[in-house]
Amino acid sequence: MNQGYRFLLAMLLAAALAGCSLAPNYARPESPVGGDWPEKGAGSASAAPVSEMAWRTFFTNATLQRLIGDALANNRDLRVAALNMERAAAQYRIQRADRLPTVGLSGDHASQRVAEDLSLRGGSYIGRQYTVGLGVSGFELDFFGRVKSLSDAALEQYFASEEAHRAARLSLVSQVAAGWLQLLADREQLAISRETLASQQASYGMIKSRYEHGVSSRLDLWQAQSSVDTARANIARYTGQIAEDINALSILVGRQVSGDEIPERTLSEAENFPALQAGLPSDVLLGRPDILMQEHLLRAANANIGAARANFFPRITLTGALGRGSVELDNLFDAHNGTWLFSPSISLPIFDMGRNLARLRASEKDRDIAVANYEKSIQQAFREVADSLTLRRTLEEQLAARLSLVRATTESYRLSNARYQSGVDSYLSVLVTQREMFAAQLASVAVRLARDVNLVTLYKALGGGWK
Repeated sequence: MNQGYRFLLAMLLAAALAGCSLAPNYARPESPVGGDWPEKGAGSASAAPVSEMAWRTFFTNATLQRLIGDALANNRDLRVAALNMERAAAQYRIQRADRLPTVGLSGDHASQRVAEDLSLRGGSYIGRQYTVGLGVSGFELDFFGRVKSLSDAALEQYFASEEAHRAARLSLVSQVAAGWLQLLADREQLAISRETLASQQASYGMIKSRYEHGVSSRLDLWQAQSSVDTARANIARYTGQIAEDINALSILVGRQVSGDEIPERTLSEAENFPALQAGLPSDVLLGRPDILMQEHLLRAANANIGAARANFFPRITLTGALGRGSVELDNLFDAHNGTWLFSPSISLPIFDMGRNLARLRASEKDRDIAVANYEKSIQQAFREVADSLTLRRTLEEQLAARLSLVRATTESYRLSNARYQSGVDSYLSVLVTQREMFAAQLASVAVRLARDVNLVTLYKALGGGWK
């Protein structure tokens, strides 16, 4: 028994002492972008990083909050990302378990009839053997860190999947918000089209009456009819787009969304998003889950180099067991029936046709690829924020111009209609100004939508929205 205890103690001590690593020392690559945003004034510090601003703080509309909450609970793509994270966690636990001995309990019974010619006893007999034991099989002493490096790589893969899940949540939040804004915009454009149709029908009725009394020409009548048909076509188009918007939201939310559960309101009535300050590019690096994911993948590739290097060194494994054996079951646990087995083994690659060297070169190239992907993710994030910041200013200017154009075209239509009814102008001038007013109204909604979606995109680009 004392020998057995010493054996188990030696095994555990060997496991504790093993585990140096041949992986290269990790150093985060330098950022491939500048230290500030191209948009002047965008780098001022905000009260708190956007990555710490929960999506409920940014999206305060109750309907939108409910849609986002349902999407986070039901969306299938997000569910796949969560399952991938859980799978990576299980893979890490499997790999980590290889760093410690696996102890197993076994019990065996064997019966055999020995023929007379083969028996040393002078006659045939039936032999029986009973054994029970506690043992370790094929435990690798990780002197060169192969198992540790594989475990570290699995851990970094798990961290990467965790960041991928965060990135999927962030993307889903922004997609639901953008889809909701698109639905509001199409509803507003549908309302404008209906108002235009009602106005056109009233004008057509008036012109038809004037035509029947010989005051208006046949040309005026057909021009008025064309305006009515154009408005009807626009109503059909926006009605179809609204149905598509609801279907798209249903896919994102993970359940059927009813148009009735989203109150009728215009974009200007929906909500005003809080102002966002971009801070410095380093804030984005700390808050963007897609960049953190690429860094964890880089760390995993770095650890795999250590495992590939360890393949050039001897691999030592231990097999051992401590137990009892007897030909009689009743005597199995007698003091003199103790058994033990200790079987170390060592293997050293001598000639492997360059397999280990090729594995090392492949792992080094995997690390170089991971560095390039990490730098590319930083460049992509920098561009997304820079583009959003630039658009933010220009879209505000466009919206102000569009609203001014709506006022101007509305007044032009009013005056041209009055001149037509007074007999000063033809109906063509009324038709032209009315179409200009309608186009200006639709364009103002489109620019307002682009402005709001840009704010949502900027919120996502700065790393917010996943909590």
